[in-house]
Amino acid sequence: MITTLLVANRGEIACRVMRTAKAMGLTTVAVHSGIDRDARHAREADIRIDLGGAKPAESYLMIDKLIAAAKASGAQAIHPGYGFLSENADFARAIEDAGLIFLGPPASAIDAMGSKSAAKVLMEKAGVPLVPGYHGEAQDVETFRTAAEKIGYPVLLKATAGGGGKGMKVVEREADLAEALQSAQREAQSSFGDSRMLVEKYVLKPRHVEIQVFADQHGNCLYLNERDCSIQRRHQKVVEEAPAPGLSPELRRAMGAAAVKAAQAIGYVGAGTVEFLLDARGEFFFMEMNTRLQVEHPVTEAITGLDLVAWQIRVARGEQLPMTQEQVPLTGHAIEVRLYAEDPDNDFLPATGTLDLYRESASGPGRRVDSGVAEGDTVSPFYDPMLGKLIAWGEDREEARLRLLAMLDETCVGGVRTNLAFLRRVIGHRAFAAAELDTGFIPRHETELMRKPGELADDFWQLAGKLYVQTEPPKVRGDDAHSPWANRDGLRFGLPGRIGVHLQCNGESRLVRVAANSEESKPSSSAASGLTSTQAKASRQPKAIRQGKTLYLEWDGELQAITAFDPIAEVEASHQHHGGLTAPMNGSIVRVLVEPGQNVEAGATLIVLEAMKMEHSIRAAEAGVVKAVYCAEGEMISEGATLVELE
Repeated sequence: MITTLLVANRGEIACRVMRTAKAMGLTTVAVHSGIDRDARHAREADIRIDLGGAKPAESYLMIDKLIAAAKASGAQAIHPGYGFLSENADFARAIEDAGLIFLGPPASAIDAMGSKSAAKVLMEKAGVPLVPGYHGEAQDVETFRTAAEKIGYPVLLKATAGGGGKGMKVVEREADLAEALQSAQREAQSSFGDSRMLVEKYVLKPRHVEIQVFADQHGNCLYLNERDCSIQRRHQKVVEEAPAPGLSPELRRAMGAAAVKAAQAIGYVGAGTVEFLLDARGEFFFMEMNTRLQVEHPVTEAITGLDLVAWQIRVARGEQLPMTQEQVPLTGHAIEVRLYAEDPDNDFLPATGTLDLYRESASGPGRRVDSGVAEGDTVSPFYDPMLGKLIAWGEDREEARLRLLAMLDETCVGGVRTNLAFLRRVIGHRAFAAAELDTGFIPRHETELMRKPGELADDFWQLAGKLYVQTEPPKVRGDDAHSPWANRDGLRFGLPGRIGVHLQCNGESRLVRVAANSEESKPSSSAASGLTSTQAKASRQPKAIRQGKTLYLEWDGELQAITAFDPIAEVEASHQHHGGLTAPMNGSIVRVLVEPGQNVEAGATLIVLEAMKMEHSIRAAEAGVVKAVYCAEGEMISEGATLVELE
């Protein structure tokens, strides 16, 4: 009997699992790292236990600490969530050996399918079509070079024990193979504790379609329809929907039957996902099986009306699946987007900082938000940067799409760069509306999806000045309320009242003079959204929110952060020398590849930085000589810190 459940994870999945567990009358236990002690999942649990540390290897990946936490809290079962140890067979075995219940498949199933190489071999024996590739034990670069030449470039390197885009690299030519392999192996080791890789042909213009399977302890197994997860960046899903647009009932049955056959072949129990590449001819190729619940499971719940976490708990209790394959519902359409703390303008690099502003969309029929953060929380460099997911359901795909657009319009995030505006452009794009989907969607439509750089318009600065002044506290000094200088009202004898304010936004600065106490200072809704008056009539209300010293103002679909600054201090700072290549985000130094006095070519990798479980290379913008190196391997650095100076 399960009365207390420990969730061995963090973020939105931990919050989501605890919500269902509480609804079923269970006591919930949250574990957290030292820097996650005030995180939302820890705040919402009935019991919280501090694992200490900061990096995953010091906290959420410590099997002994997790088992000890379960025993100390009186938990009978552990839910692994997704990521971290969710597909770790040693973790499953340790839970079983401790006399606890693992809400996942048997360790033997994780061994069989958790390794991409082993899964490929199993599927090959079962007659499931495979993408050409090498899935062997040898891991030296020459073996991968020989395999890549046989397959033909481009090829895709993948971590055998991984997922979520970690330890995955596309290699376009032989000259890049060795460096890409080493980087992918380090990422895999850091994220999963296993550096083994496979290589396969990189299929052009494929769709990514996956089948949700579920099995109980009595030999019953079924599939809960499919999801299309084709829209991705950096090999990680951004948009998911169910059912997959354009999939015929016959193809759905064929893919579902193959997925169930794979699960039954390894004695699978619980929730799992079998992922396929689907080409334009309707042929599908096995990719991998994820032996866990997926980030995108809410769209399956939306079209079936089922709670998959509740199913996991019931199956762990020994109950049978509550329905047969013929009874599985498929109603309407659902679309989900992943809201990330990242910078789309900078190759989607993860972003860190404090959520100075965080407002979720309103709830209601066909609307759902799964999040793991709240306003004031800190986004650290140690974990995946996903803030949450927005899920919309409709009677048909277009209703779901429009509902999701409305939810995105209502969402506000400030203090950290996010992909919110980018998601709005994706869901609003004509090609997405037409369901023209494949894994190349984002690069193919990059010109329209990415924000266009350029200086902010004069109208923006004028509106920003008006709003900033209007939202300022009226008193500028509190020692003498009767002083003419106590109020910032722009008082002038015989002249119109004007107020000057120095503002900065997106690296730009401007002195803005605005009228005080007049109709001129009141903004129009059309100006706030950057729209013409005709366009504004059919648009939503613009966003203009003051948070402390920051004004968040929407302009051309982007929420801009506007602050006041001291021009004298800015001039003094400009005289200080900060030359060199700087860190694009907080993180730790993995490798330092240069030393003072070394000549480097343009494009050469100088520093390898790890942040949020992924590696990022700092490269020379032009040829030069290394004048100084300001970092060391293993060192934690902050965004903007100078790493290398070139001359």
